[in-house]
Amino acid sequence: MKIAIIGTNASSILGFRKDLIISLINNGHEVFAFAIDFTDDDRKAVKHLGAMPIDYKLKRAGLNPIHDIKTLFQLKRLFLNIKPDIVFSYFSKPVIFGTLAAVLARIPKKIAMLEGLGFTFTEQLKPMSIKTKVIKYIQIYLYKLAFPFLERIIFLNNDDPKDLIIKYKINVKEISVLGAIGLNLNDYPYSEPPVRPVRFIFIGRLLAEKGIYEYVAAARIVKNKYPNVEFIILGGLDEDNPGGLNQNQLNDVISDEIVIYPGHVKNVTDWLTKSSVFVLPSYREGLPRSTQEAMAIGRAVITTDAPGCRETVKHGINGFIVPKYDANTLANKMEYFVENKEKIIEMGNESHKQAIDKYNSYHVNLKLISMIIE
Repeated sequence: MKIAIIGTNASSILGFRKDLIISLINNGHEVFAFAIDFTDDDRKAVKHLGAMPIDYKLKRAGLNPIHDIKTLFQLKRLFLNIKPDIVFSYFSKPVIFGTLAAVLARIPKKIAMLEGLGFTFTEQLKPMSIKTKVIKYIQIYLYKLAFPFLERIIFLNNDDPKDLIIKYKINVKEISVLGAIGLNLNDYPYSEPPVRPVRFIFIGRLLAEKGIYEYVAAARIVKNKYPNVEFIILGGLDEDNPGGLNQNQLNDVISDEIVIYPGHVKNVTDWLTKSSVFVLPSYREGLPRSTQEAMAIGRAVITTDAPGCRETVKHGINGFIVPKYDANTLANKMEYFVENKEKIIEMGNESHKQAIDKYNSYHVNLKLISMIIE
């Protein structure tokens, strides 16, 4: 069959959909990979996988009716030209406009996947702004418009369909929960975690909803008691986001020698390998890839009792689950690892075992392909 995969950035196609594309092609299907920012090298890489790269235009952020309608009809024209049997879209905007365009182009089968519900569905400490409320209302309206045309909507955790489909009474034919999207475990070989010094690592955009403020606050508490412990932050600033850490705040914690911030890095795996414990105090996730990577390498995890996060940790077995927004409890669990270094290795081994059992992309993609093709 001809299968159109509609994403956003080329990096997500090549980084997160690569194994899926290879599996589909190995099963005899023809794959068209849609992205908004293909470079010449990206196109070569997609072709090397055996798929066909397709360029289209989409404004990822915000809701601009003119741009979005242009995207809708551009996708319709592309679908009429390619004539796919299945349109598989992921991320919020591609799901909405990819599905509606497939309806207009009379594509036989439409499947969508939401790997998380995003900022507008994430509970924050601060009240939601009027602008965010309006965006959320429009997003729900568009979901109600598009979802009834889907043969299936796929989520990564059990909370997301409850908090979206059931809560807002959205009509869908079938809901599936995939679990983790999976990894090529060969790319994340086990290594024994270092314990001298104990080194914690946070990976994610430096935003409130990712728990960056709790991570920094907990680091200050622990650093005051154990000066030799190290805290790494990998991730980019987003100063346009009102909940983001700004450059001055980041400079302060760096100059106070609270955190190590190497800036943008491409060798994330190397940094994970040099770290002892992975920390993600997020307020909501789909099922975070960064946690899966850390577990595959063999790192204990501290994360929050939040959708998509709690699924990754067996409390007290491969790490700890702490309440959202709670820097003191987070610091307490960090101190536990500092004071019980043998648990870093013991719980890291448990993480590695869970990753082998649950995160092997080969097995995950067989499950995902069955959801797309059936």
